[in-house]
Amino acid sequence: MGKQSAVDELLQRVAQDFETLPRQLQNIASYLERERANIMVQRINEIAEGCHVHPSAVVRFAQRFGYTGFTEMQSVFRTDYTETVKPARSYQQRIRNVIAKNEGARVGPSQMALRFIDTSRAGLDELASSFDTKQFDAAVDLLVNAENIYVVAVRRTFGIASYIVYALQHTHKRVHLVSGLGGMYREQIRSIGKNDVLIAISYPPYGKETIYCSRIAHQHKAKVLAITDSALGALGRDANVTLMVNEGSAFAFRALTSTICLCQALFVALAYKLELKVEETIHPGEYDD
Repeated sequence: MGKQSAVDELLQRVAQDFETLPRQLQNIASYLERERANIMVQRINEIAEGCHVHPSAVVRFAQRFGYTGFTEMQSVFRTDYTETVKPARSYQQRIRNVIAKNEGARVGPSQMALRFIDTSRAGLDELASSFDTKQFDAAVDLLVNAENIYVVAVRRTFGIASYIVYALQHTHKRVHLVSGLGGMYREQIRSIGKNDVLIAISYPPYGKETIYCSRIAHQHKAKVLAITDSALGALGRDANVTLMVNEGSAFAFRALTSTICLCQALFVALAYKLELKVEETIHPGEYDD
C-alpha cells in the first residue's frame, strides 16, 4: 500500500493512545479520523462544535501529539491533501455552494434529488480514494472461514443488514439475521461461537443493540467485522476487521449509497473466492461421462 502519509502516522499514534485519552480527546480523535478529508478547510470552532467540546480541547489534543497548536496539526492534513480526494471535495463544495445560493428560497423536488445524487457520488468517490485493500481482503477471509455468519444493524441501516443476509444466502454459508424481533437480540446472538463471524453495521449515534451484539460476539470468541465510519469509534475500536465508510449527507439526511456498494462488493468477492475453493477440490474429468 506504499509509504504511510503523515496523517496516517498521526492517526496510528492516536489509535495506540486512544484508551488512555480523556473522553473529550477521544471525541476529537474519532472526529479527525472520520473527517480527515475535510479537516484542512475547517476552522477550529467547526471542529470543536462537531466534537461537542470547547476549542481549547482541540488545542490540547494537538499539543498532546507533539504540535504547537491546532494550526500546525491542520497543516499536516493540508499537506496530505492529494489529487485522489479532490473529486469528493469538489462535489461537497458544489453541494455547499448550491445550499448557500438557495438559502431562504424554495428548493424544488428535482433540485433535492440532484443534491442527493451529488452527495451519493461524492461518498463513492471518497470510498474509492480511501479504500483499504488489506482490510477488505481480511474481511473476505473472515467470511470464507466462518461456520456461521451473523448480521446485525438497526434503524436506518437495518435494510442493509437484510440485503446482506439475502445475498449471503446464495452461498453455502449458514447466515443469521439478528433482527431483534420481539426484543430478542439476546436470544438471537447467544449461540454465536468461536468459529463464527458477526457483521455489525452502525454509524453515530451507534445503535446500542449493535454494540451489545458485538460485545457478546467478543465474549464468545467470535470474530467481528465492523462496517462503520471510524476505527476509533465504539464499534470499530474492538473489531477484528473494520471497513470504514463516510457517507455524504444532504438536507440533514445521510445517504446509504456507499455502504450498500461496499456490502455488494463484499458479497461478490466472497462468492468468487468460495467458488474458487470449490474448483480446487474438483479434479479434472471427475464428473465426465
